[in-house]
Amino acid sequence: MIAIIDYGMGNLRSVFNAFQALGIEAVIADGPAGLREAAGVVLPGVGAFGDGMRNLCERGFIEELEKQVVAGGKPFLGLCLGLQLLGTRGFEHGENAGLGWIPGVVNRLVVPDALRVPHIGWNDTRFVKPDALFDGLGAAAAFYFVHSFVLVPDDPAVITGVCDYGVDFTASVRRDNICATQFHPEKSHKAGLAVLRNWAAALPKSC
Repeated sequence: MIAIIDYGMGNLRSVFNAFQALGIEAVIADGPAGLREAAGVVLPGVGAFGDGMRNLCERGFIEELEKQVVAGGKPFLGLCLGLQLLGTRGFEHGENAGLGWIPGVVNRLVVPDALRVPHIGWNDTRFVKPDALFDGLGAAAAFYFVHSFVLVPDDPAVITGVCDYGVDFTASVRRDNICATQFHPEKSHKAGLAVLRNWAAALPKSC
């Protein structure tokens, strides 16, 4: 069973429906207790960095996530804002502390004048490191993005995927049991469903 965190930041139903379409059991967790029996945790999100951290804190999720994911090693998948919140600090509408699980800063995406921000639409992600998350997708795949900010990790070795939108930016990361994508797999048709399926396939079967 997968727990999808409800912290008031967006597209929970789309993520839930994507797992349901794959025949994978999922629940929407509106409090930290909902994470404890799950085999894996998904942090989706649409919105601003500071709001996301404040909502996670106010709903009691941060302490439980530290216990379950950081200390306990439970598999974690962040989506869009759920990737950005892994950083140390974000600079959207001021400076805010992040979870700090992937040290780095979340800055505004700066692109050539001919391109627009927010970055909205389909773009290829190149897989720059082997990762089971992308099994069966080859060297690259097209995914759907909606964002204005990007994570710049302190350690480039955590980057598993890169997207070129006038400049290269971090499209996916992994550190041990923690992985995340800047794109929305739940909105990315077959390639996106393959990512969710691959992640769920690696969850502990005993849970």
